[in-house]
Amino acid sequence: MIIIILKFTIWLTVPDLFLINSEYENQSGFFLMPIIFSPLMKERKGGFMQNSDSYDDFMRKRNVFPLILSMSIPMVISMLVGSLYNIVDSYFVAMISEDSMTALSLVFPMQNLIHSVAVGFGIGINAVIAFHSGAGNRDKADAAASAGIVLSIMHGIVLTILSIAVISPFLRMFTSSEDIIRKGVSYSVIVFSFAVIDIAGVTFEKIFQSVGRMKVSMSAMMAGCVANIILDPIFIFGLDPVPAMGIEGAALATGLGQLIALLIYIVVYFIAPLSVKIRKEMIKPGMKMAGRLYLIGIPATLNLALPSILISSLNAILASFSEIYTLILGIYYKLQTFLYLPASGFVQGMRPVIGYNYGAGEKERVRRIFLVVLLMCAFIMLFGTILCLAVPERLIGLFTENPLTIGEGASALRIISLGFIVSSASVAASGALEGLGKGFPSLLISFLRYIAVIIPIAYLLCIVFGLGPDGVWHSFWISEVITAIASLVIYRNAVKS
Repeated sequence: MIIIILKFTIWLTVPDLFLINSEYENQSGFFLMPIIFSPLMKERKGGFMQNSDSYDDFMRKRNVFPLILSMSIPMVISMLVGSLYNIVDSYFVAMISEDSMTALSLVFPMQNLIHSVAVGFGIGINAVIAFHSGAGNRDKADAAASAGIVLSIMHGIVLTILSIAVISPFLRMFTSSEDIIRKGVSYSVIVFSFAVIDIAGVTFEKIFQSVGRMKVSMSAMMAGCVANIILDPIFIFGLDPVPAMGIEGAALATGLGQLIALLIYIVVYFIAPLSVKIRKEMIKPGMKMAGRLYLIGIPATLNLALPSILISSLNAILASFSEIYTLILGIYYKLQTFLYLPASGFVQGMRPVIGYNYGAGEKERVRRIFLVVLLMCAFIMLFGTILCLAVPERLIGLFTENPLTIGEGASALRIISLGFIVSSASVAASGALEGLGKGFPSLLISFLRYIAVIIPIAYLLCIVFGLGPDGVWHSFWISEVITAIASLVIYRNAVKS
C-alpha cells in the first residue's frame, strides 16, 4: 500500500513541480520530465504555475487575496484531512472502550509537545529561508535548510528517549486507573518511537512551503493521513492476516502515516529539485545560522507547546470533579482541530509570503497580507461557532455513548464556542509575527492566551467562585477576548519597531 500511495502522489504532484521550477528543466535528465508528463500539464492563467511569471513577481506583485488563497488552499485541504485523521483515529479508539479514549486524551499533551517542537523549529527554518530568498541571498537560504534538517533530526532523537522515559509518571499525575495507564503507555511507546520520522517529515514540509511548494506539502500530508485512516481499523480490530492490536494498532497506524509522508518529501526532493537546496558543505550548522533558527524556532515551539501545558493544567482542575470532564476536554481538543487547523492552513500560506515581502521591504503589502488572513480566519471561526451551537450533542456523541458525558460535553461546547471568532485576532497576529521573524512578540501572545490569562481565570471561576467545571469552560471565551485585544496591540508595536 505504501508503494501505491507513493506512486500516485508523485504522479499527481511532479508535473506541477516542474512548471513551478522551470529554471531546473534544463538540468541533466530533468528536461525530459515536462515531455513525459505533458498530457497532464495544463495552462494556469494568472496563477503560480504560469511559466512567464517569476517567483518574485508572484510573491510581490500579485493581488494579495488570490495570492494568499493560492498558497493557503493546499494547506487548508491537507489540514482538514489531518483534522479528519484526528477525529477518525479517536473515533476508532473510542470504539475499544471509554478508558482507551481517556488514555488517548491524557497522552495528547505529551504527543502535542513533540509535534510542537517539530513544527515550531520548522517555522524558524521556513521564516529564515523566506526572508533570505526575498532578500536575494540564496546561499543563506540553503544554509538554513541544510542546518535545519540536521538539528531537527537531533531534536527527534532526544525527544524519543525522554518521552518514553517519562510517560508513565506523567500519566499517573492525572489518573489512578491502572488500565488507563497501561493503555496510555502501550500507545505512547509505539507512537513516540516514530518521533524522528515525524520531525523529519515536518521539517521537509516547512522547507517545501518556504519556496511556495504548497501542493507537495498538501499531497504528502494527505497521503500520510489517508494511509492512517485506512490502517486504523485494520490494526485496531484486525483483518486477516493482521491481528487485532487495540490501542497499539492506532499508534502504529499513526507512525506509518508519518513515514509515508516523509518518503514522499524525500522522493520529490530528489526528482524535482527545490530552488533551495540541502547542501553537504552546509550541513554543519554555523553558530550565527543556528542562533537565527533558534531565535525564531524556540518561541514558535513554545507557542505550540503552551497548549500542552494548558491542557495538563485544566486536566488537573477537572480531575478533582470527575474523569468525565477530562474526557470532555480531550474530545473538545479533537473537535477544535477542524477549526484551528484550517485556520493554521491560512497562516502557513501567509508565512512565506509575509516573510518574503518583509525581506523585500514591502511594508504596505505586509499590512494588507495580515488583514486578509485575519478575515479568512474569522470566517472559519464563524462556521465553527454555528456548528457547535447547533449540534453539540452530535459532535460529542461521535466519541462516547454515555448520556451524562454527552450532556455535559454539549454544554461545554456551547460555552467554549463563544470565543471562537474573536480568537482569530490572536491566531493571525501570532502567525504573522512568526513569518516576520519576530518570534518573541508572537510568543508573548501565546503565553497570554494559553497560560497567563486562562489558567488563573479557570482556577478562580472553578474553585474560588464555585462554578465547578463550568468555570473552566467559561475561562476559554473570557481569555480569548482579553488576549485578542492584547495581540492586536502587540502586533502593531512589533511591526512598527
